[in-house]
Amino acid sequence: MHSLLSTYPYLRLLPRAFSMATRPPEAPAPTGSDYIAGSVSVVFVTCPNDKIAKTIARSVVEKRLAACVNLVPQITSVYEWKGKIEEDNEVMMMIKTQTALAPSLTEFIRSVHPYEVVEVIALPVQQGNLPYLNWVKDSTTPQ
Repeated sequence: MHSLLSTYPYLRLLPRAFSMATRPPEAPAPTGSDYIAGSVSVVFVTCPNDKIAKTIARSVVEKRLAACVNLVPQITSVYEWKGKIEEDNEVMMMIKTQTALAPSLTEFIRSVHPYEVVEVIALPVQQGNLPYLNWVKDSTTPQ
């Protein structure tokens, strides 16, 4: 077996950065961050319309249960309910909060939401933009 250099001697002229043997350096781990993976969550909640979603969004931000709520309009949900396949247009709320606040946030949403069974799903954030994640923590109040 012969080497690539014996077959293609002009490869010696290429800078090392273009060599197949060279890998890009690993990004250094962030330093000086007090963020703990999973301490911030994104909570998904569906609402029947924009008006209800905006009312809930404003309330959870005012109560400091959430730092930010994004409203994604015009989603279609297909689901089984009481033995029947349903299809509805809804609004998706993407709520950013501290993971520790998820139970209080869920309780509040259940108390004001019109659905009999409210979708509230919290997913922990493992990593992200550290200034943003710290802002989420600073903008919410642990209960």
